[in-house]
Amino acid sequence: MPSTTSRRGPLIAAIVVGAVIILAVRMLTGGGGGTDSSDSSGGERPVAGSEPRPGCTTVTVAASSEKAALLAEFAGQYNQQGRSVAGGCVGARVVAKASGEAEQALARGWDEAVDGPRPDVWSPAASTWLGLLRRDLSTADRPDLVPDKSESIVTTPLVIAMPEPMAKALGWPDTAIGWADVLRLATDPRGWAAKGQPQWGRFTLGKTHPSVSTSGLAATVGAFVAATGRSSDLTASDLADPKVRKFVAGVESGVLHYGDTTLTFLANLQRADDAGQSLGYVSAVAVEEKSVLDYNAGNPTGNPKTLGQHPKPKVPLAAIYPREGTLLSDNPYVLLTADWVDEKKKAAAADFLAFLRSPGPQKRLVDVGFRTFDGKAGSSVTGSPQLIAEQPKIVLSPPSPAVLAGVRSTWEELRKRARVLLLIDVSGSMSESVPDAGASRLDLAKRAALKAVEQFSETDEVGLWVFTTGLPTPDGVHSELVPVGPLGSRKDRLRQSIEGLTPLEGTPLYAATRLAVKQVAASAASDKINAVVLLTDGRNEYPDDNDLDGLVRELASTSVESGIRVFSIAYGDQADLSALRQISEASRAAAYDATQAINIDKIFTAVIANF
Repeated sequence: MPSTTSRRGPLIAAIVVGAVIILAVRMLTGGGGGTDSSDSSGGERPVAGSEPRPGCTTVTVAASSEKAALLAEFAGQYNQQGRSVAGGCVGARVVAKASGEAEQALARGWDEAVDGPRPDVWSPAASTWLGLLRRDLSTADRPDLVPDKSESIVTTPLVIAMPEPMAKALGWPDTAIGWADVLRLATDPRGWAAKGQPQWGRFTLGKTHPSVSTSGLAATVGAFVAATGRSSDLTASDLADPKVRKFVAGVESGVLHYGDTTLTFLANLQRADDAGQSLGYVSAVAVEEKSVLDYNAGNPTGNPKTLGQHPKPKVPLAAIYPREGTLLSDNPYVLLTADWVDEKKKAAAADFLAFLRSPGPQKRLVDVGFRTFDGKAGSSVTGSPQLIAEQPKIVLSPPSPAVLAGVRSTWEELRKRARVLLLIDVSGSMSESVPDAGASRLDLAKRAALKAVEQFSETDEVGLWVFTTGLPTPDGVHSELVPVGPLGSRKDRLRQSIEGLTPLEGTPLYAATRLAVKQVAASAASDKINAVVLLTDGRNEYPDDNDLDGLVRELASTSVESGIRVFSIAYGDQADLSALRQISEASRAAAYDATQAINIDKIFTAVIANF
């Protein structure tokens, strides 16, 4: 592969800690862990596989979620070989740990009670996380844990994935396409009509949150580099350049919404394709090359166990390798320079790395869509008509840690703003106690909502409704406590309203959702992410509106017409997961499962990553 060159402050830490738990508290948009190295799915337990022999020196590897299952498979093979190093037996154990979550845990000091088994080796999705860890450790005056050099296990480049007809309308595969083309389409009021395709509407971009997601961070870096007109390293002065900022803000203006995982976009796109509407959902999604292969196989989660369970899409995705250059997810294998990593573990870690880079494991990795550790494409890439094995022509080097941190903070200034209505269930069941929490469901939800308010920007627009039956309001099912408006002028009112929430009567789930969406749609702003965040611990208990099918039809129509999305949280073990899933899928958003009520704080934070 040719190469030419090398949000908010508190939210970065909070979002990473929260959003990455979705393997344990599943996002309900299609199951599976996903192949996207956005790593919003995380975990703290060893991945199933053959355990090392008792008494052997065992190296623990914390691996990014999209490859953890494969590495565990290899660890099982490794352990079965009865390997020895320097006369002592060795083994390997793999723990799934999202890249951002692992970076935060290492930066603050790994706590096994909170973070799971302490790693000897860390394998995030990309080396960008290494620079961030080094910077965070330095800022906290902690010893550096990152060695000067690390090896790659496997690679996959970031691409701009587009429905093939849309890509062809831009000249793909013969014409070089990049972020400048995205900018032109995103800011052209004619949308796709500028390319002779008015029926496709405006150009829209799916992009994950750069504080959570490797692909989101790589896409943001790529846009900044494209804005400079160079393919060289970014500098702090580049981030302050008005022309660069205008370019990146223009790209961000086309975003549908952000997210903690690209699976939200890919799963919604698959459902749109099933309905013959794939060209009406999203124009482009910033993902890794492997995710394009997974989607085109009918398996957007990338889970090998679900391959073949869904037909291939009618409209496949084409991979566009930005002409300005792109970053690689190089999946480094980082032997931590920590005092708990002794010489025996160093030897075991080196032996396991040699095994991972041997022909058998490498063939397995390329067969499922990765490229080898040295960038060579396998038959899954070379045989795909939607991929170009000779690309990317320009591979960008990650910015320095300080500049990378600057990219994220500058993005926070330039990102698309949100217009969000918080819709919170205050039915009587919210008074139930949560085991091991020493608080009620509503108490925990109030704490989570208060933190969520802090995670929005002052210039985001936020409002608060509560819903239950028997309210002294005209409809009797909802009460507007704070109207949607700029957060900066109403933060205190929001806090006071949340703190004063009290559990009341029944759950008019469908009626309240219908009213909330109608309210947001009535004043939707095209330059903002318009959404409802719905939290409920129950199921519909309102006989006057039992029409879930009708609600789903309305939401699907409103989503297309106004772009209103409903991100729902199923809170507690009595929440109607099925209904919430239908509601969120109809609005082309995502549903989150917080049936373990004690996790509501983390889940609420994950939801805010969409804005």
